[in-house]
Amino acid sequence: MLYVFASQLRLAENANDKMLPSLGSMAETFHSYAFTEDPRTGQYLFWSDTWASLKRIGSALLISAGLGLVLSLAIGVVPRVRALLLPLLSTVAMIPPLAVLPILFIILGLEETAKITLIVIGILPCMARDLSLRIAELPEEQLVKAQTLGASTWQLVLRVVLPQTLPRLIDSLRLNMGAAWLFLIAAEAIASTGGLGYRIFLVRRYLAMDVILPYVVWITLLAVSADLLLRLVRARAFAWAEPGN
Repeated sequence: MLYVFASQLRLAENANDKMLPSLGSMAETFHSYAFTEDPRTGQYLFWSDTWASLKRIGSALLISAGLGLVLSLAIGVVPRVRALLLPLLSTVAMIPPLAVLPILFIILGLEETAKITLIVIGILPCMARDLSLRIAELPEEQLVKAQTLGASTWQLVLRVVLPQTLPRLIDSLRLNMGAAWLFLIAAEAIASTGGLGYRIFLVRRYLAMDVILPYVVWITLLAVSADLLLRLVRARAFAWAEPGN
C-alpha cells in the first residue's frame, strides 16, 4: 500500500517516472517477459532466466550438501581427520567468497563451473562446521553403547551418527539458502548470458524498475518456496526430530 501511494505521487508529477512504476506497468512488462517470445533468441526470457538460475543454485546446494555431510562425518567421528581438517576448514570459512570470484573466472572460465564453485565455496565450509558441531553434541553414551555391542566405525557412522545428522543437514541448507542466492546473483551479474541476476544487472542501466522489481519479488518467492519445501521434507522424513516429539 505504501508503494502504491508513493508511486501514484511520483507518477502524478511525472508520468514518465521510472523509479516507482505503477503495478499495471510492472504487470505489462512481466507479461512481455514471461509470455512473449524474445525476437532475438526465440525464448521466453523470464522462464529461461529462472531455469538457468535454478540449475546453478540447485547443483551447488546438492554438491555442498553431499560434501558437507561427508566432511562433517569424517571430522566428527575420526579424531585424526578432525585434527587435520577442522583448523583448515575454519580458516577457509573466513575467506570472503566474492574475493576469489576473479580467480575462479581465470582458472575455470566464465561458464557454469565457476558460478557453481563460487556458491559451493561460499556455503560449504559453514555447512560442514555446523554439521560437525552437531555430531560433537551427540551423547557420548550412544557411541559407547554402540561400540560395546560390537559396532565397527562404519556401523557407528551409518546407524548412530548419520540418522541424527540428516535433520541438521536440512536445517543447514535452510540457513545457508540466503547466502547461496547472494553468491549466485553476484556471479551472474559479473559474467553470464542468462539468469535472474544477469537480467537485473542488464536492465539497471536503463533504470528499468518495472523489470527489476518483479524479478526481485520472484527471487524472494523462489527462496521462500525452497525453504518451505525443505521444512516439509524435514517434518515428513524426520518427524522424530521435530520440536516437541
